[in-house]
Amino acid sequence: MQAYILDFANFMLRWLHVIAAIAWIGESIYFVMLDNGLRTPKAAEDRDKGVFGEMWAVHGGGFYHNQKYATAPAKLPEDLHWSFWKSYTTWLSGFALFVLLYMANPSFYLVNPGSSWEWAANMTGWQANVLALLFLLGGWVVYNELCKRISPNMERDGVLSLAVAVLMVVVAYLSTQMFSGRAAFLLTGAVMATAMSANVFFWIIPGQRRMVAAMKAGEAPDPLDGKRGKQRSVHNTYFTLPVVLLMISNHYSFAYSHEQAWVIMSLFIFAGALIRQFFVLMHSGKIQPAYPVAGTALIAVAFWVAMPGAATGGGGAAQDSAAVSLEEIQPIIETRCAACHARNPSQAGFNAPPAGVAYDTTEEIVGQRAQIQQVVASGYMPLGNMTGMTDEEREAIAAWGD
Repeated sequence: MQAYILDFANFMLRWLHVIAAIAWIGESIYFVMLDNGLRTPKAAEDRDKGVFGEMWAVHGGGFYHNQKYATAPAKLPEDLHWSFWKSYTTWLSGFALFVLLYMANPSFYLVNPGSSWEWAANMTGWQANVLALLFLLGGWVVYNELCKRISPNMERDGVLSLAVAVLMVVVAYLSTQMFSGRAAFLLTGAVMATAMSANVFFWIIPGQRRMVAAMKAGEAPDPLDGKRGKQRSVHNTYFTLPVVLLMISNHYSFAYSHEQAWVIMSLFIFAGALIRQFFVLMHSGKIQPAYPVAGTALIAVAFWVAMPGAATGGGGAAQDSAAVSLEEIQPIIETRCAACHARNPSQAGFNAPPAGVAYDTTEEIVGQRAQIQQVVASGYMPLGNMTGMTDEEREAIAAWGD
């Protein structure tokens, strides 16, 4: 019953998280489109009252007229719309999911027993939990300091963008060394998502509140508040697609269980940013196909890197794949894997087979041969090696043929 309750809570939290993320990201994409699609107002009275740009649109059978002021309108309405709770709800629900799924079982889901760093491979569960929290906090602190020190007045945003790109490669590398593959992808995405939500909480909304307060007091708003808010909003825009990809990556073990997982992750991050740039420019009326082409090229490189045998040239035990038969493999699967991967798992804490993959029949085992070999060879499975799979058993699975 406890496993069922945890699964149901996971289900509902994930639903909330997806709803909040759709609302936040959708609104963010809309405002980027609106901001970049503005045109000089045609009416002289609009220009005289400080309107910087306008957009006419039709949607849902109605017409809309959006206007943006260069500085501030003469008077603000009392029912001014604010955008922040979608951001906070997304982060809070995502963090709750992380606690429920990963921090509740850190020895299985966070610790990387195959890490080349001995201290990381030998971490206890509570140490992995503390390290994961520090990783999230440290990612935000370093990113925030880069923004403040490299481009405090938004005069060196190009250099800052390069620095943030390097930071994300470092985060991807460190995460794959310190944590298990699936957790590494998730934590890298969580570092970016934390930066996004923290940008809203610490910079965008406080700056907007100061601007509104100044306007209501009849004072001129500090232009730096607007510039800083814009800077952090731009970063959030380019984080969006990579974060979404990293958050759904736990379904695809070929990426996170690969020995070059940090390279694959970095390629996906840059591909997402390049594709997002295409749409940002498109809203301004500029069609630059080079960006999606470059993004697609990076995805193709990631595909090649992650391809089984690409890094090793297909050598090793795989060349002797006919050496081990299904009859020899089946007892290993039943002993080391089927405790979790069964329609009725016997392993405590599992209410259903992970990812819906069960090995109750010979046909199911054979049908999953490639995936079994991949995750076993990488050391990702069994989780935390809780069933004690030996090196000899891993070699036998690697040599298992049709």
